[in-house]
Amino acid sequence: MMNYIIIDDEPIAHRIIEGYCEKFNYLEKKGNAYDAFEAIELMHEQSLDLIFLDINMPKMNGFELLRSLPKAPQVIVTSAYKEYAVEGFELNVVDYLLKPFSFSRFMTAINKLEKKVSLKDQFFVKSEKKLINIDIKDLQYVEGCGNYVKLVVKDKPVICYQKLSYYDEFLSQKGGFIRIHKSYIVNEKWIESIEGNTIVIQKHSIPIGQKYKKQLLDQLYL
Repeated sequence: MMNYIIIDDEPIAHRIIEGYCEKFNYLEKKGNAYDAFEAIELMHEQSLDLIFLDINMPKMNGFELLRSLPKAPQVIVTSAYKEYAVEGFELNVVDYLLKPFSFSRFMTAINKLEKKVSLKDQFFVKSEKKLINIDIKDLQYVEGCGNYVKLVVKDKPVICYQKLSYYDEFLSQKGGFIRIHKSYIVNEKWIESIEGNTIVIQKHSIPIGQKYKKQLLDQLYL
């Protein structure tokens, strides 16, 4: 699934985009924002993969919002003004939809999104004599435990007999994962807080190794 929100000051734009998104079973709406500040609040509350972003809005325009984010989700711009398109692509947006846009044009944008990110980002691990399919978005952290690793997936442990170094290399290629300790790799989307030398994910307190702390803070833009 890809979680998305719509950021637009026009209610009709929300209805059109929602209607189009309903035709894609892997797109799941997580909220509607009618200005940038509502959007920031929604993004603080949950992990998002995609935003549909209008440009001309009250209080703060869409590109100002985008520049203010330490790490933005994928962005599809929806605007009535074509003069902002160059600036949009300089900000690495997936696509720039000029209002009013048809469903076929919307589908082209979603196809671009599919090429840019893997919507089926899953992998199998062998655990307890069976193969388990893991959605990488649900993987909260990996703990190295000597000759095996513990993958914590939505608060449930999955034990497999591989080295932590394997997952360090594998997950670094996926993006969004950080080595924070000789024994831990965490999914930054699941980090709730950093308290001193400890990261909190759900009910779990995970230590930060001293040699990894600067890299962690740099990756989180802190």
